[in-house]
Amino acid sequence: MKVALCGRSRRWLNLAVVGLMVLPGCSTGSDGSGDDGRLKIVATIGMITDIVEDVGGTRIHVEGLMGPGIDPHLFKASAGDVRALAGADAVFYNGLHLEAAMAEVLEEMNERKPTFAVTDGIDRELLHHSVTFQNNYDPHVWYDVTMWSSAVHEGEAALIQLDPAGEIEFRANATALRDTLQVLDSWVRERVAQVPPELRVLITAHDAFEYFGMQYGFEVIGLQGISTASEAGTGDVQRMVEAIIDKRIPAIFVETSIPRRTIEAVRAAVLSRGFEVEIGGSLFSDAMGNPGTPEGRYPGMVRHNVNTIVEALTPSQLQTTD
Repeated sequence: MKVALCGRSRRWLNLAVVGLMVLPGCSTGSDGSGDDGRLKIVATIGMITDIVEDVGGTRIHVEGLMGPGIDPHLFKASAGDVRALAGADAVFYNGLHLEAAMAEVLEEMNERKPTFAVTDGIDRELLHHSVTFQNNYDPHVWYDVTMWSSAVHEGEAALIQLDPAGEIEFRANATALRDTLQVLDSWVRERVAQVPPELRVLITAHDAFEYFGMQYGFEVIGLQGISTASEAGTGDVQRMVEAIIDKRIPAIFVETSIPRRTIEAVRAAVLSRGFEVEIGGSLFSDAMGNPGTPEGRYPGMVRHNVNTIVEALTPSQLQTTD
């Protein structure tokens, strides 16, 4: 669902972006680089910040706009964010309407400086099409690790376009990152194989894990739709309650960027029906963990989620050490 800013706020933000771009000191110089010679990049979500940082290496400085616990579906740029965007050499974002409230700002910026959607290179035949998301594609592609490797290709190509002199470094870094993701994908497959097939049902606050489900063999049920801007009603709660009881699902999950109350309401409704279901843990969906923690980087975030899911859904007698 595309979330629109009110008319006055939208006009203010767009004018602010345009105005800041022409102010002295807000550009990075005629050579397109920062004061230390590195490209100044702004990225929206943490997963993209990771790609740019890993591939760009020593030749870039990247600033992420959306930190831990931030919901990109609803994120609106502050004056400080606008200044960071205006001062960047380029902007990297997810696309597929993930950053819905920033869509018009990004479109305005694209006319004046390079902006790159890292999902542009993903084959549209592989994307999940959602009727409930205004007939748009599901933007949460990072939970299919193999698909996220395509975003690495896109980031690599964009950085080479911005800084051709760094091509050798960018290609080497991107190859190393894709190798890391290949190992991560194999680990995910081995880990989720521990969950009995009949219990591979992932129930969360919103529908962010469809790509994970399609790639790794889980049925995914989200209380809210693909965008957190949609509201869950009583009927949605009841349908989820029926699914949990019918499938005998032992655990459901909260998300770090969404209030717990929606899933807690589901659990209370299930308990009132005489069936025991636990909150199996907290998953990172639209934002990563705190900087400096394993979950603050993409591979660690994926590992946290998979371990949490497997441990909550697998009977204790079937669990093995990670």
